[in-house]
Amino acid sequence: MAVRHVGTATLLGLAGALLASCATGPDPEIARRAQTELVGMPKERLLACAGVPARQAQAGGRDYYTYVSDPGVAVSPLGGSSIGVGGFGGGGSSGVGVGLGFGLPIGSSSPGMCEATFVLGPSGVVEQVSYPGNASLSACTPIVQNCVPPAPR
Repeated sequence: MAVRHVGTATLLGLAGALLASCATGPDPEIARRAQTELVGMPKERLLACAGVPARQAQAGGRDYYTYVSDPGVAVSPLGGSSIGVGGFGGGGSSGVGVGLGFGLPIGSSSPGMCEATFVLGPSGVVEQVSYPGNASLSACTPIVQNCVPPAPR
């Protein structure tokens, strides 16, 4: 079995392309649309697309689910972890390395933080999605992006 060598320049190019694809940031329109399009969503579907809320409360026959997004915390579909593969070689030896990393919060709270609160009525469906008045909608997008259907083109 032959081992294919992946050059450093190739790996750096791929890393640069990945970073460039993330440079535009979250679309604030997704968070704006969520405030109307998620009304009527059943609780089970909300939990499936948004995950477990950071906080839950009950009052007046309603459930309040609060989700938090903070750009100071690394977030990924793998629950805050990432996996990487890299090649190395030289000196007559070669191989492939695989690594696993975990995102750690940097600082306590950042200005781009968002807390989205979903109000679920007695029938178990979303009645309201709200964000704090000072929240950037771009910071709120990661909370709701898996729940909002793609915009019609």
